[in-house]
Amino acid sequence: MAKPKAKQSFVDPDRGPLLSVRFAIAVVLMLVGIAWIVFYYLGVRPDPNDIPVRPPTGPKFMGDMAKWNYVVGFGALFLGLLISAHPSTPLGRGRGVVVGMLTCFLLGLLWICTFYVISGNTLPKVAVFNDLDQWNLVVGIGFMAVGFSFATRWE
Repeated sequence: MAKPKAKQSFVDPDRGPLLSVRFAIAVVLMLVGIAWIVFYYLGVRPDPNDIPVRPPTGPKFMGDMAKWNYVVGFGALFLGLLISAHPSTPLGRGRGVVVGMLTCFLLGLLWICTFYVISGNTLPKVAVFNDLDQWNLVVGIGFMAVGFSFATRWE
């Protein structure tokens, strides 16, 4: 008679659970941040090329916030990444720390380099970059700052 196979679980005895409430909150915050930016850009933001410029569409509070919508969106994204750096999440321990750290560093570098490359005549044609102007540097540095939060967890 064959031995019964061990039941697989999402818990690593050395590292803890793969899925946790903190990890779920981090993922939800990251998705909400990205969705907020996309919804504002595509659904609410008035097109600056329209003559005459139309008022914002969509929810009035988002139209009133104008570019502060990017602060809310990127803030939620960065907060989700910061929460995911905790050791109780998969990105906060073991190889996940290195993956999270390098990904954030490279995303920040890529964001800043992309901004500098397109900052000439093509900037008005690139979504999100065209609204942020010099604030693109803050977004790139924000990704790098989150990368440093992962670096503090590296052993």
